[in-house]
Amino acid sequence: MFTRRTFTTSLATAAAASLFSRASKAQSAPHIRNVVLVHGAYADGSSWSEVIARLQAAGLRATAVQNPLSSLSDDVAATRRILQLQDGPTVLVGHSFAGTIISEAGLEPKVASLVYVAARAPDAGEDYPALAAKFPRPPASDGLVTAGGFAQLNEEAFLKYFAGDVDPVKARILYAVQGRVSATLFAERTTVAAWKTKPSWYQVSKDDKTISPELQRFMANRMKAKTIELASSHVSLISHPREIADLIIDAASTSS
Repeated sequence: MFTRRTFTTSLATAAAASLFSRASKAQSAPHIRNVVLVHGAYADGSSWSEVIARLQAAGLRATAVQNPLSSLSDDVAATRRILQLQDGPTVLVGHSFAGTIISEAGLEPKVASLVYVAARAPDAGEDYPALAAKFPRPPASDGLVTAGGFAQLNEEAFLKYFAGDVDPVKARILYAVQGRVSATLFAERTTVAAWKTKPSWYQVSKDDKTISPELQRFMANRMKAKTIELASSHVSLISHPREIADLIIDAASTSS
């Protein structure tokens, strides 16, 4: 029998459940609302599209940098311009070569934390090619084609090694819009290592044929990053956008 007493009890229970639900959501809501995403070599800002959609659905304000890939200083300047537009603490995210960029630009005061997505993470002044030479050589490097002082991956290397777990139709579109890099870009060195002073996250791509997974693990361990591993090619941001978005949200939720 549904009496006034049981009605009152049910109403109180429902109200408590509602308050608990709202408290739980507030507790898990990201503390940081701004995310700046930096693409690497052989890519452009559109490579973050599916990650951006998920970040926006979570209430975050995401902005992708369009790197000229002409020099490290040019790329860092492009990233700093976007950081200056942010209205508060920001998670700075870099994929691939952009790990070098965020390691240099990450000391900006607005940057609260760093997220490396299958990315380079050099120490200040470090000879990254010399470091990489200590680990297994990834086959994508053999597909570089240079013309007019800029380099790109040939189609075979791009489809097979760079974006090996992406649908071939989609991968060919990505190949068509890939960013060409200065032939001297990879030899340039950072002057700082922001990961030494900023909380860092790292995603390792276990099936990476562009940056050795062993090298990725070394860099992640060296920076004491909170690390996840995915069975992914180099472009995990495209083949695993949900997991990458979740990693960024975690950085936004636990950074202060």
